[in-house]
Amino acid sequence: MLVGLPGAGKSTVGKLVAERLGAPFVDTDAVLVRKMQMPVPRMFAEFGEQRFRQMEKEAMQQALAGPPSVLAPGGGWVAQPGALESVADTAFLIYLRAMAITAARRAGQEGNRPLLVGEDPVEKMRQLLKEREPFYMKAACEVKADVKSAVALADEIAQLARERAGW
Repeated sequence: MLVGLPGAGKSTVGKLVAERLGAPFVDTDAVLVRKMQMPVPRMFAEFGEQRFRQMEKEAMQQALAGPPSVLAPGGGWVAQPGALESVADTAFLIYLRAMAITAARRAGQEGNRPLLVGEDPVEKMRQLLKEREPFYMKAACEVKADVKSAVALADEIAQLARERAGW
């Protein structure tokens, strides 16, 4: 399971890791978009963050009940009460560590991050990092996601999964 800030590369890298491991890839945001037939910002606007996080939790539980997969939860999933504990025995967590400025730049290109809307997305990303990094740091491994290409990151993560998680 890949955890990290929005824009750290969880979805992009996760797809490549899944290919290398011959495993399914599950992006919980994409699962919710398909299920609800609306983009994440609209879900936030219509249901609020609390309900979105509940739906995200349910999507993660469904993914964990399926075959072994490469999972990419939303950036805030890990900071929800009980989230890490719910996967402690079943998931190998890897923290894709990205600087706030890098994550904000990448996330801004996608334009669908409701918690980054406003005047200073880099400052908002710094605040998210401050709030969430203690949770991200509980991952089994950390991979720096700022400089390497998605392909190089995927190779490194697939190797870690083979060595440390028995893929």
